[in-house]
Amino acid sequence: MTALAVTGSPLWYASRASGTLAVLLLTTTVVLGIASGNRSVPRRMGRFEIGLLHRNLALLTSAFLAVHVVTAVFDPFTSLGWTVAVVPFVAFYRPLWLGLGAAGLDLLLAVLITSVLRQHLGARRWKAVHWFTYAVWPLALFHGVGSGTDIQLPLQLWLYAGCLGTVVGAVWWRLVRAGPGRVSVRIVAAVVTTAVPVVLTMLLATGPLQFR
Repeated sequence: MTALAVTGSPLWYASRASGTLAVLLLTTTVVLGIASGNRSVPRRMGRFEIGLLHRNLALLTSAFLAVHVVTAVFDPFTSLGWTVAVVPFVAFYRPLWLGLGAAGLDLLLAVLITSVLRQHLGARRWKAVHWFTYAVWPLALFHGVGSGTDIQLPLQLWLYAGCLGTVVGAVWWRLVRAGPGRVSVRIVAAVVTTAVPVVLTMLLATGPLQFR
């Protein structure tokens, strides 16, 4: 166990805990979104119930994300400031990993704002922006594994591994059960889904897991 994991401030603990919960909830939201788009969803649950659950999980994710950002900004150990939270790659502390988190936050804010304005934007424009949710998830995962030294804790590492395996499994399940058409979209999804765990493993081996 790292020294920081033992001696971190209460704000650090709150930031890491809320960040981890946000990643877990975002993973569940993404998996539910992937599964609900398939015709093989459970018949006992109607589309209204699935849509309501999906929306509530998204709101809960946003709430924990807000706690994560606020506690990280006010944590005296990092002294990040609000600019770092919303402008990618300007931090002096782990700029890559914090920049990925800021980029994910910006995309999620775009999704949330357009969801509020959905009736004014129209379903087509809203859906186009809503696709950014699938980009938010890998950004959040990479940010989580690279921005905190608690990634060296076995439980934390297994939690992120579980999130990764769940989303990858859901995507491949969707690809296998997909009907004909949109071959290019399926190829891109397959390539990206395969690349994410490979790149993440390489970065972990050469970066965060080497910190002491």
